[in-house]
Amino acid sequence: MSRVSTDRPRESGADEPDESPADSAPLGTPATPNPDAAIEPAPPAAAETGTDAGRPAVGATPATEPAADAAQPLRLRTLLLVAAVLLGLDLLTKCLVVAKMTPGRPIHIIDDVVRLTLVRNPGAAFSMATGMTWLLTLVAAAVVIGVVRIGRTMRSLPWAIGLGMVLGGALGNLIDRLFRAPGPLQGHVVDFVAVGWWPVFNVADSAIVCGAALLVALTVFGFEPDGTRAHRHEEDESAEEKTV
Repeated sequence: MSRVSTDRPRESGADEPDESPADSAPLGTPATPNPDAAIEPAPPAAAETGTDAGRPAVGATPATEPAADAAQPLRLRTLLLVAAVLLGLDLLTKCLVVAKMTPGRPIHIIDDVVRLTLVRNPGAAFSMATGMTWLLTLVAAAVVIGVVRIGRTMRSLPWAIGLGMVLGGALGNLIDRLFRAPGPLQGHVVDFVAVGWWPVFNVADSAIVCGAALLVALTVFGFEPDGTRAHRHEEDESAEEKTV
């Protein structure tokens, strides 16, 4: 009697776990990488501590501020250098004139147009306000203090030159008023340059007038002490308003 088999044939693809090549490979054989496997990209590098993507850290200083801060002491040194040179030139010429010249005996350089003549001036530049020597001394001291304070924040080279000229001239005449006869705060300034009908003046007077003229021109043309231009700033603001 034949025996009937009750076992059903095993269907292909039945619930049997697929064996990977790595599982079926003998021990000691390296596994073959699957070329179809997705390659995951490496995670992006972590942002620096304290910064977000595309944004500087809180409290970080913009790149333009260190440059501006580095230029600031340079302008102050320029101001002081210009003032020191003009002050030294003024003191030197005054000492030479007092030592070599006699009042009332001018030295003609170009006929009567340009001459050197020693004059003791109790007034301001170009012999103005001769009866207010003490007040002019206080004004000169205030100018010196004001220029030095402004120069601490100076970032414009032309402004530094102009203020340096004013400072050097003011110091030159202030030293005369403090240390020359007839006494402190009443000293007479030494003038010695005469040009035509123009009042007699000195190096300090020339520095003050030329420096003041330069500062007025800078103000008229919109150059600010911080190195910017007022007209350009207004144009930039109007352009931004148009683009909004």
